[in-house]
Amino acid sequence: MAENPPAHIEIFSNAHNFQIGEQNNYIVHGNQYISSNDQATLTQLLHPILDASHTRDREISPPNSACFPGTRTDIIRAIVAWVNSTLLWNTHVLWLYGFVGCGKSAIALAIALKFERRNRLVGSFFFFRNTGDRSRMTRFAVTLACQLAAVIPEAAPFIRKAVTDEPGLLGSSLVAQLRRLVYEPFKAAAKRVRLLKTFLLKGPFLIVIDGLDECEDRKDVEAFIDDMLDFFKKNPLLPLRFLITSRVEQHIQGRLEKDQVRLENLVNHCSRDDIDTFMCACFEAEIKRNPVIKAYIRNHGDWPAKEDKDKLVDHIGGSFIFASALFKYIVDPTDDQSTPMDRLPHTLNMNPGLDALYAKTLSHSKNFPHFSDIMSTLVLIFEPLPTIGIAELLGIETFEVVRVLVNLQSIIHIPGSDDLPVTMCHTSLRDFLTAESRSGCFFTPPSFHLHLLYRCYTLHDGKQPDTAAALYSISRWAEHLNQCTYLPPTAQGPIFRFPQTLDAFYDHIFAKSENDLHFSDIISAIALLREPTPVAGISELLGIETLKVVRVLVNLRPVIDVPEDADLPVTVCHPSVRQFLTTESRSGRFFVSPSYHFRLSYNYFNLNLEHILGFTPLSLMLFRSSGWRDQSRLHWRDFLTATSESSIYHELDQLTHLPSQALSNRHIFSFAQLFLLVFGYFDPEPQQISLALTRCIESLALALEYDHAPDKLLGLSPYALMGSFLVQVSFIGPLKIHQEEAMALQRNVQRVEAAIRAKCSSSVLKPSWDPNTNDIRMDSWLLNWTAMDAYLVIKWIAARAQAGTDPAGPGAVRVLGVHFNMVASQVELSIRPYTQPSAT
Repeated sequence: MAENPPAHIEIFSNAHNFQIGEQNNYIVHGNQYISSNDQATLTQLLHPILDASHTRDREISPPNSACFPGTRTDIIRAIVAWVNSTLLWNTHVLWLYGFVGCGKSAIALAIALKFERRNRLVGSFFFFRNTGDRSRMTRFAVTLACQLAAVIPEAAPFIRKAVTDEPGLLGSSLVAQLRRLVYEPFKAAAKRVRLLKTFLLKGPFLIVIDGLDECEDRKDVEAFIDDMLDFFKKNPLLPLRFLITSRVEQHIQGRLEKDQVRLENLVNHCSRDDIDTFMCACFEAEIKRNPVIKAYIRNHGDWPAKEDKDKLVDHIGGSFIFASALFKYIVDPTDDQSTPMDRLPHTLNMNPGLDALYAKTLSHSKNFPHFSDIMSTLVLIFEPLPTIGIAELLGIETFEVVRVLVNLQSIIHIPGSDDLPVTMCHTSLRDFLTAESRSGCFFTPPSFHLHLLYRCYTLHDGKQPDTAAALYSISRWAEHLNQCTYLPPTAQGPIFRFPQTLDAFYDHIFAKSENDLHFSDIISAIALLREPTPVAGISELLGIETLKVVRVLVNLRPVIDVPEDADLPVTVCHPSVRQFLTTESRSGRFFVSPSYHFRLSYNYFNLNLEHILGFTPLSLMLFRSSGWRDQSRLHWRDFLTATSESSIYHELDQLTHLPSQALSNRHIFSFAQLFLLVFGYFDPEPQQISLALTRCIESLALALEYDHAPDKLLGLSPYALMGSFLVQVSFIGPLKIHQEEAMALQRNVQRVEAAIRAKCSSSVLKPSWDPNTNDIRMDSWLLNWTAMDAYLVIKWIAARAQAGTDPAGPGAVRVLGVHFNMVASQVELSIRPYTQPSAT
């Protein structure tokens, strides 16, 4: 039967032989912990969970279960004998397992209390699902270590040394923390005289771990079990025992069913006499306080009749939680439509389990407004909230929450204050509500996470209030978002108001800023940037004022993380946000086309070029961006991968229409990209080489014509501009060229030549190759080429193309083979009449 103890004071009563000087008080969920300065320092270092042990206030930190006096004596006696034995060297671990509600937690509590009184309880940890850190392994080791230090002060110096000597220990793996903070300190302390004497006279020490199946970190649970058994295998004489209780789950069963572990199935210890004792005591207590039952007994004799009580005990079987829930249902003070005497016969028709009882109890409130939302919230929130917090989270009145829950007190614990958390009496209720085949109309679909996500967003919306619901929304909304990503895009929620899908939620958030100037550019950049970038970097990259970038992003905080520190990068809160934006069928008008990689490539290029030419200092963007020189090249490659060859020329044409940028920069960008498209090692070869060469040399001509002093441009290398290294060494052709194309190439070459002679110094000019030669040689590293070298190569190819088509007359087509071959440390460019390359 569950007990309801008041808040209590825990003084480290199991610790011996240490002095208490100045004291520190810690009050956690109503429990007061008093410790010396040394212990306080260790507590501050370790940051344990103070309400995870058997000493917690069970009223607000479930499970709230304890063995009813006079019950469970056989199994408790067997466990005590196992712990006390000094002969069972190979069974350091006992696994007590059984079905839901058979009393595992109550027995774990009884054992913990018994060995605490004997000063041999090292520590205890009671897992419980959806209670924050108590349902995770994150602070499991530090919590046990802190208890160990309080109970066995001889271990404290070893724990403190491990923490101070290894700064990264508290952020390391669970296995490493357990070894360094629990196992090894206990092993070292066990060699001290006092502990040896305790062990020899009384027996080994004990750690109690309850509800291991309630832990959400399954991989860590497996690692904990494996490492624990390995440690005991290497230390068979260590005077330490582990009592572990859980339901039978595969990841636990597969690791604990070993010779090293003693197995106890609680089903074999579920006595009918225990249930009978419990039910008799419950009925006797209720008869004394209930005037309705007293009046009935005066007129009709004993109640319940022995025959009915025996039928009830037989019907219950061995489940204490079922017994407790049935009794609460029978004597339910909120049901004014029937009496306990009316309800008792109905219980005999309920299935010998909890599902029928849960359904019957929930039906008391199902017609109240917000019933479904309130129950779904209780099931899916990641840590308990008080009634006032549930109301605020759902945007309803507190009395509406209380009205629903007050009829459910047999299965839900409602504290006396609106500020204390509401908890389920047993996690089996959550299992029931999340299994549609069991709960039917009471089913809580996982899509309700969408509604909770939206409510979390609505609550804080960039603000930092300090109410329970607001604090929850700030700390837990990302977990609801993560749960939503497991849902199919079309998953419909149980509610008929926004949002009903995760995509709809994203759509709603982005709609808040879509009318802001530059919204599309900012969202596209965040979706496609190859590395997270601070606000100031995004501002500089896009050429937009920082304030305008912030104004767009401030409304998008539910999906985009904008740090307060301007030096920290802006990131999407979950990969699904980027997937949404880059999938047109999902995002619609917010779709970010892969063609925007082209714009990012140019913007990086432009920043780089302005710096190289000396027009601007090394910018914040370039200074902080790792591999900044390559970013333009990488985005260009992403653009090429997602687009067609014709789109390349279309985007380059659109580039000239961009406002507020130097025209020469745009054309030199086109020149560099097209040149590397033909000659660069990493880019795909264009299908129309003659068109690419014509557009390339035309872009260079335009860049020189728009630039007042283009000397520096011609001295730059494609590597300096684009970050490419090698010339591709392969067969490039065929170069299929019409006479008209050959003439266009020559015209653009002449435009470049004219601009150079008119605007550049004579030192820029380099001698060109004989137009009649078929072979030339260049450095194989593009980083050693200049734009002038690139121009001379195209000029030579244009001359060879012109020479090949002239004799044929107008409209003729000549196909030439263009080859690059490695010769020593150079490449040899050769042009021959085209022949089909041999198959490789």
